[in-house]
Amino acid sequence: ATIQGKLQRVLERMTEEEIDLQGSGRTDAGVHAKGQIAHFHTKAVWDVEQIKKYMNEYLPEDIAVSEVTEVSERFHSRLNATGKIYVYRIATGEVKKVFERRYIYDFGEKPDIELMCRAAEILTGTHDFKSFCANRRMKKSTVRTIYSIDLKEKEGEIVITYTGNGFLHHMIRILSGTLLEVGMKKRSLSSVAELLEVRDREKAGFTAPAKGLTLE
Repeated sequence: ATIQGKLQRVLERMTEEEIDLQGSGRTDAGVHAKGQIAHFHTKAVWDVEQIKKYMNEYLPEDIAVSEVTEVSERFHSRLNATGKIYVYRIATGEVKKVFERRYIYDFGEKPDIELMCRAAEILTGTHDFKSFCANRRMKKSTVRTIYSIDLKEKEGEIVITYTGNGFLHHMIRILSGTLLEVGMKKRSLSSVAELLEVRDREKAGFTAPAKGLTLE
């Protein structure tokens, strides 16, 4: 069952209505979300705090509702989204981060972060990201805008923060894999620029594992 399905079932039990819950986007299986937004319509007259309390009481222990707000009839969590922030975490130390293993990609090597930053600059902006889209039969436009790709290095870890107007299927995981290949000198900076021209998924980097990614 999906997170959407679990939330919907609790709401249906509570309101005794059929609920259509719509999230701001679909994260891949294994990707985490700290700030996912979803909306639903109901005729039930429950106070927002009562809804939050009820949901947190009956949801499984790995799902929590942090806020419930009444919004205008026209609000739509996906169509009104102005952008998204995702964080990808990479462990670079020899010793595994055992307590965080479900939230970090255990890469176990130290890539060159300066090269990764230079590749990130090339990928920032408005481009056709077809090379970074896992859905090869994507009919809609694959043009997206990345406002920033911020890389930070701390003890045994690289944290990449992506801010953009929207992202394609597996796009951030493929971008992260491509940046790591640059950092490990398996791929040149010129090849990164070419990826935006060739629009071919086969030419881009590997898809980094889902568990390192969180929708902030």
